[in-house]
Amino acid sequence: MINKPKVFLEDCLVYMMNENKLSTEQYQKKMRQRKEVQQERLVEASNKKGLIIVNTGNGKGKTTAALGMVLRSLGHGFNVAIIQFIKGAWEPAEKNILRIFEQQLQFHAMGEGFTWDTQDRERDICKAEEAWEKGLSYINNSNYQLVLLDEINIVLRLGYLKPQVIINALENKPKNTHVILTGRNALPEIVKIADLVTEMSLVKHPFREQKIKAQAGIEF
Repeated sequence: MINKPKVFLEDCLVYMMNENKLSTEQYQKKMRQRKEVQQERLVEASNKKGLIIVNTGNGKGKTTAALGMVLRSLGHGFNVAIIQFIKGAWEPAEKNILRIFEQQLQFHAMGEGFTWDTQDRERDICKAEEAWEKGLSYINNSNYQLVLLDEINIVLRLGYLKPQVIINALENKPKNTHVILTGRNALPEIVKIADLVTEMSLVKHPFREQKIKAQAGIEF
């Protein structure tokens, strides 16, 4: 599990409670001070680079969050590539709706389902390697501003790909290319080289709590 900034969260809670006790004048003064601090931070944050982004954790929403970034990039007119390492045995619904961006988007669902469905380790490894080579071709193509490697964390954890191969490629990618890696149980070495890491925490799930099966529009 990724360490959570517990002290920071507690400080924020105390801060918000104290904010409620301020008079209007005190509040406005404090907000002016905060604005000045924020503006100074923005001036300092002048660097720009392509990010390595990891969405991991046991909670739902890793691919969904990544697709939000995909849509945002498409909205800016950028070229995007999506490589799906697990999905492929079925047609993901997101592929259907994203067809309207066919001039900007390349979408490759190259898996054959979950490992317990395929029950063929050698074929799973072969498909993972094919998907990685496809993803690498877009990562190294500077015409693509964003590349989503969906569920690659899973195949890395299963040992279907060599982590150092992926790390070397990410560390030598074009300067302005963003790469998103999704899937639970991201390897520590992948987290280490990432610029942005988000861990989705599972609090409740309808399948476990109520035996409700996966539903169109929510899970797929």
